[in-house]
Amino acid sequence: MKISVAKEIKNNENRVGLIPGGVSALVTAGHEVYFEKGCGEGSGFSDEEYKAVGGKMVATAAEAYAAGDIVVKVKEPIEQEYPLLKEGSTLYTYLHLAADKPLTVKLMEKGVTGVAYETVRDAQGRFPLLTPMSEVAGRLATQIGANFLLKYNGGGGVMLGGIPGVLPGHVVIIGGGVVGTNAAKMALGLGARVTILDMNVARLRELDDIFGARIQTLYYNPYNIAEQVKTADLLISGVYVAGAKATKVVTTEMVKTMRKGSVIVDVAIDQGGSIETIDRITSHSNPVYEAYGVLHYSVANMPGSVPQTSTKGLTNVTLPFLLDMANKGVIAAVKSNTFLKEGVNTYKGHCVYEAVAKAHELKYTDLAELI
Repeated sequence: MKISVAKEIKNNENRVGLIPGGVSALVTAGHEVYFEKGCGEGSGFSDEEYKAVGGKMVATAAEAYAAGDIVVKVKEPIEQEYPLLKEGSTLYTYLHLAADKPLTVKLMEKGVTGVAYETVRDAQGRFPLLTPMSEVAGRLATQIGANFLLKYNGGGGVMLGGIPGVLPGHVVIIGGGVVGTNAAKMALGLGARVTILDMNVARLRELDDIFGARIQTLYYNPYNIAEQVKTADLLISGVYVAGAKATKVVTTEMVKTMRKGSVIVDVAIDQGGSIETIDRITSHSNPVYEAYGVLHYSVANMPGSVPQTSTKGLTNVTLPFLLDMANKGVIAAVKSNTFLKEGVNTYKGHCVYEAVAKAHELKYTDLAELI
């Protein structure tokens, strides 16, 4: 099998789809791996390191996309990459198609098999290829929020940990999954007061067992969200519905009740965002904007700011599935691995992931009917 690693071109996206160790594993298994010149530099990996393990360098993105039966990336292709997509190839990356109809349609037009990291499940119903980046994004959400609370960054001048005689800042986290749990760990480490809201009571019990009296847990409903948003210095949303567009859980009216200079970090922006006042995706070079006196952070590739950590963590979990596809062939691997099958969003011109089809009012076809 021929596998290509394309260089990321999204704003300040420094991750890479495969580290040299991953290339080595594929080459050892008898596959050809092509990598675009400079693809690993942002993550600290030189072209020489890829060559040393048997990778074959190509000079341009066009060559990388053309060379591979499977193209490995980190982020979904942006518009200028659409012409590079090869008819009938497989694209293995984060796709987030429920928030991106143009890309969905383009993948269908070109007959690309789109395998989305974020919808691959494991036996427990979890998302193993999403987990490490959710861990990174959750931890970053608190770090970033604390930074933008600083007065010179436009925030209200609140230190999350407080000091003796001064109350700590209040961090409100919507969603008690991987993002929310990791955001809470960082917030507690800074000494903040932390409230987590989730609609799964069993998960709230687990969070109580993990953190004990150091956090407050609340059942997720509009009333409780509204009450907590009022007092939040930092509001973090980690809402995620597998492969679907995010639900708007914080309304404009709720945001209007927040104190001036408070901060919102919407980790759900990849899936369309869960905060009503977030109407745009921002970038690492221009990460925040103000609405109703509140700073809004809506960068869609947060882990790209810590590529050394993110890229290594990502390859750890994506490589076993990639090896399976390379060794058996993509469709044979999908047939034999029900968890990988969950990752297929487009195939031979069809939308085969129901939540994506519903989000864009496209015809849904069950993958089982096609393979």
